[in-house]
Amino acid sequence: MRNGAKTGIITGVAVAVLAAGGYGAYSLVGGSDDKDEPAAKKARTVVAEPPSAEQAAAGAKEFLDAWAAGDLAKAASLTDDPAGATTALTAFRDQVKPSALTLAPAGPATPAAFAAATGTPSAAAKPPASGSAAPTAPATDSPSTAPAAPTGVLMGFKARAEFEGTNRVWDYSGFLGVVKMSDNTPAVHWAPSVIHPHLAAGETIGVQPLPPLAGNVVDRNNKPLNSPSVTPLIPTLQAKVAKLLADQNKDQNDNGTGVVITNPADQNSVPDRLFTIVDPKPPKPFKLTLDATLQAAAEKAMTDLGGKKGSIVAIEPSTGQVLAFANAPVTGLNRAFQGQLAPGSTLKILTSTALIEAGVNPDTPVACPTLSSNPKKIPNSFPDAYPNNTLQQDFMISCNTAFIDQGLTSLKPGALTTTAKDVYGIGLNWQTGLPSFDAVVPDAGTNKDEQAMQSIGQGKVQMNPLAIASITATVQSGTFKQPILVAELPQQKAARDMAPDVDSKLKAMMAATATGGTAKDVMAGISDNAGAKTGSAEATGIATTNSWFTAYRGNLAVAAEVEGGGHGVDAAGPAVASIIKAAGNR
Repeated sequence: MRNGAKTGIITGVAVAVLAAGGYGAYSLVGGSDDKDEPAAKKARTVVAEPPSAEQAAAGAKEFLDAWAAGDLAKAASLTDDPAGATTALTAFRDQVKPSALTLAPAGPATPAAFAAATGTPSAAAKPPASGSAAPTAPATDSPSTAPAAPTGVLMGFKARAEFEGTNRVWDYSGFLGVVKMSDNTPAVHWAPSVIHPHLAAGETIGVQPLPPLAGNVVDRNNKPLNSPSVTPLIPTLQAKVAKLLADQNKDQNDNGTGVVITNPADQNSVPDRLFTIVDPKPPKPFKLTLDATLQAAAEKAMTDLGGKKGSIVAIEPSTGQVLAFANAPVTGLNRAFQGQLAPGSTLKILTSTALIEAGVNPDTPVACPTLSSNPKKIPNSFPDAYPNNTLQQDFMISCNTAFIDQGLTSLKPGALTTTAKDVYGIGLNWQTGLPSFDAVVPDAGTNKDEQAMQSIGQGKVQMNPLAIASITATVQSGTFKQPILVAELPQQKAARDMAPDVDSKLKAMMAATATGGTAKDVMAGISDNAGAKTGSAEATGIATTNSWFTAYRGNLAVAAEVEGGGHGVDAAGPAVASIIKAAGNR
C-alpha cells in the first residue's frame, strides 16, 4: 500500500478509541512522599453543580482551540479524563491524519440536535478553483450503535478537516458536554463521541481503503435479482463482503480512501463510512451465488405459508454456495440465517452420523420402545412400540426413544458436539456474507436427560435452516463446504471429511425415508437420487410443534422450518419439495 495522506492511502488499521465515559476523580498535580515537601493539592474532581453558561462556553472554546492547534496535551488536560482524552485525540491525529483541522464553537446545543447528528452528517467540498467543478463527497451510513448523549452542559461545535491531495473537506457537527470541577473550573466531560457523534466506546476511527460499492445485484447467471427477502439485506451484505474481501482488494487500484468507523470486536458490524477522500472506481455488478429461479420459488414457498412465520434455505452441496433463501415475514429477523430454534428430528442426521461412526450400522437392531430409558422418560409421538426395528427403520419412522436409548448406550459424552464441529463445521464462525447464527450443539457432559434431548434435536440444541441445509449438503457431497453468498468469500474447513462408508450409509437411510418413511408423500415423484428427513420440535409458548423438513436431490440441498406448522410433512415439507421441483435435474 502507498503511504501517507499525500497519496490518499493510510497504511495500517485504526487503533481503538478506549476513552472512558463516567465520572471520576483525576489527580492533575502529583504529590511527594517527602514530609518536607508541601502537601499535595487535592485531586480535581467533578462536582454535581453544573457550570454556568459562561463557564461552559469558555471551557468548550479553550478545549477546541487547543485541539485544533495540535496541542493535545493541553486539550486533554481540559477534560475530566486526561488519560482517556490523550489516547483518543492521539488516535484521531495519527489515524485520520487531517492536514488541517478547524474547530469552531457553535454555542449551546440540545439533545435532539445530538440525536440527529448520530444519523447522517453532511460532507461538503471546498470552493473549487476557477473553472473546475466541485467534487461531491458521499454521506455516511447510519452507525450500528448510537453513542449516548454527552454528560454535562451540552455544547455544539463545527468541525472541518482537510486532507492532502484533495480539495475536498469534511464538515460535520460535533458535540461535547461541559462539567464543573471541584476547583470551580469547567472541563469537557470526555467520551468517544467528542471526536465524532457516531463514535462509541470500543470503536475505531481512521482513514482506510474504501472498496467500490457494488452496482446492480445479479444472480449467479447474471440475471437481475430483486427479491423481497434479499433486497433489504443488500446494504449489509455489500458492506460485510467488502470487509471480508478487504485484504484481497487492498492493493487494487479500484479502491478509494475515506474516514471510517469500525468495531473490531463485532465481526457482524457494518463499517460506518463517514467521509470519502478519494472515490473508489465506479461500481461493478454485485454478483451473488443465488439462483433467480430458485429464489423466486423460495419466496413463493414462504408466501404460501398463509401468514405463518418460517424460513427456507437451498445450498449447492458441491460448492457450499447458497442458491436461495427466504423468510416469512420478509422484514425483521433473517430467521433463515439467524434463527435459534430446536431442529427436532432433522438433527437425527447428526445423531446417526455419530452412531454409525461408533459402530452402529443401519441394519443393527435398535428397539423402538414407547418410553425412553433416561431418568426423565420421554415418549414417542406415536403410541406403538417396535421392538424388532433396525436403526434405519427407526430413522424412517423417526423413533425418538430408539435414538435416545442407543445414543446413551453407544455415544461417549460430548460425541454429538465433536461430530457436529469436526464433520459438519458447526461452531466454526461461518462468514457467509450476512450476519448469521451458526448453530449450537453444546456438550451435555454426563447429564443423561440433556444427552437424550440433544439426540432428538431438542434441549439446548439451536439451529436454523442454513445449518440444517448445510448438514444435508454435507451428507450429499461427503464433505463440508461452508455456506457462502458470494463466490469469492473464504470458507472454513471442517477437521475431517466424512468417511465414505459412513456417508453411503447415511445416504441409504435418507433415501429410504424419502421413498418409504415419513417423507414419502412429500417426496413423491422427486425421490430419484434423493434423500430426506422430517422433523417437528416443541417450543416454549407455542401450542403446535414447529415443522421442519430437509432433503437433497442431485446437487441441491434444502431445509425449511415453519413456526407452529405441526409435523414436518405438514408445512415445511411442501415448501422444500417446491424448491426441488423448481430446480429440475441439477
